[in-house]
Amino acid sequence: MGFSNSSTAQLQPGKHRSGNAAPHGMYASRPAVGEARVRLVATGAGRLRELAARGELAARAQGAGRAGLTGPAYDLAWPIVFSRLTRRFELQRGHAACAAGVAHLTDECLDRFHDDVEAVVEDLLTHADRPIANLDAWVASRLNAATVDAYRKQRGRRGALQRPRLPGWLAAALGHDGWLTTLATNMLVWVGTTGTAGHEVWPLESWAQERGRRTGDWVASDPAAVAREVEHVLAVMRRKPTWYESYVERPLGAKQAPVAAAPALDAYGEPAAPLPLGDPDAHVESELQRLAADAVRAIDQRLGGGEPPEQAVAEVIRTVFGGVFTGTLDRAPHGTADPLGGVTGALADRTTLDRIIATAVDIVSDPGRP
Repeated sequence: MGFSNSSTAQLQPGKHRSGNAAPHGMYASRPAVGEARVRLVATGAGRLRELAARGELAARAQGAGRAGLTGPAYDLAWPIVFSRLTRRFELQRGHAACAAGVAHLTDECLDRFHDDVEAVVEDLLTHADRPIANLDAWVASRLNAATVDAYRKQRGRRGALQRPRLPGWLAAALGHDGWLTTLATNMLVWVGTTGTAGHEVWPLESWAQERGRRTGDWVASDPAAVAREVEHVLAVMRRKPTWYESYVERPLGAKQAPVAAAPALDAYGEPAAPLPLGDPDAHVESELQRLAADAVRAIDQRLGGGEPPEQAVAEVIRTVFGGVFTGTLDRAPHGTADPLGGVTGALADRTTLDRIIATAVDIVSDPGRP
């Protein structure tokens, strides 16, 4: 079974997804740190086995008593899960390094291992309701049932198909093509899992490897080709909108949003600014209002000093609206309309200038103006 003679780091509830970083994850065996620790682990494991032997484990694991039994249950379960389940599946996937030990599991494989251990512990503390003489053997006998049941329940909570199988209409629409039907099944499986593909929606790299193994065409089996095939399969799936929304779009939307590995760049190679939370043009409108208020105050002061309206208005408009407009400095050049375009140039047209002067005089003469 691969048990260690060293004490086992107890997995605390709620902290078992801390990753597999040094020192080798939460499940790593390490030297004893004192007799107190040894006695604590031995007492917890002994009590777990004693309650199981009396057929009282499930009853004692209800309510407040569960917390004290969860740690020993994880200590018991994880070596059994890895040696009897995880190692076998990792070898089937061709992950020889992951099969070497928990410390070597990649992130995706470690997540699956965590899920399986959690499922086995839950099954142990729920169903050990009869006398069990050999608790290790009992746990090992229920590995498949416990993990498959938990897997299906998890998929059901996400709205995905609990048993991903390709509908006949979809297989027919894909021409019963061996690879495309396999890809479609993989997609139905993927949308119901908690795993993510980094900054991508689909695990195109691993599917490209699978495509090469299945088709023998390694040259054409790259992520770009698989991405095009995914889009083709999605287009076929969307022919049944209700089915697509229920079993693809909804569970896929429950996944964590993809995260970019590096800052996104714009067309000029500069880091792209994040989208504002509000109206993207709100700050442009705000600056225009500020400039207009400045212009009205300046025109009011100059007209109050006896200057001719034509001279005062034209000079203030050129000064206030002819400078740098900061509201669009975060936009790419020529990416948006210039809000001040033509304002100062319009002063050269006599008819337009007369209209601006008349409007400005009306505004500053309004007794109700704040």
